[in-house]
Amino acid sequence: MKNKIVVAITGASGSVYAKVLLDKLMQLKDQWEEVGVVMSANAKEVWHTELGNDYYKDYPVRYFEKTDFSAPFASGSAKFNIMIVAPCSMGTLGRIANGISDDLITRAADVILKERRRLLLMVRDTPYNLIHIKNMETVTLAGGVICPATPSFYSLPKTIEDVAATVVDRLLDLAGLDISSYRWGK
Repeated sequence: MKNKIVVAITGASGSVYAKVLLDKLMQLKDQWEEVGVVMSANAKEVWHTELGNDYYKDYPVRYFEKTDFSAPFASGSAKFNIMIVAPCSMGTLGRIANGISDDLITRAADVILKERRRLLLMVRDTPYNLIHIKNMETVTLAGGVICPATPSFYSLPKTIEDVAATVVDRLLDLAGLDISSYRWGK
């Protein structure tokens, strides 16, 4: 069975992570049946500010508005099995941790958790306050995975996208996708 993946992009800084994630998913088309993307209005603004374009519109995936509760992944019956929030704002983390399904991103995360599927949150803020840490603990205890946007450097990345890829590759590994990536000790 191929994967059905939800990608949520929030307004946290780090649009390069979302871009690299979408680029890599396009290279892994043989491993997924469907990708649905939800972007907040702030995410679109941050993408434009940080990357200087609106190329997020050009990926051959299904896009959904944050208010579209008729999206397939708003229900467990659609069998979306992976959700990646990259980058994940602390506000989104807080709403997910507290079961506040006030938009499609938080509803989809709630569905993924209740169905015991893979929820991966790439939190991007720093430093963390105690509320952030407790929200990360709550999501972890509920079955989600917190994967901070903390790049590694032992692969000697040359560009900003290479640096971002060190985190995105980790996310894709955690999602259970088969990827080619730098591996320590090889």
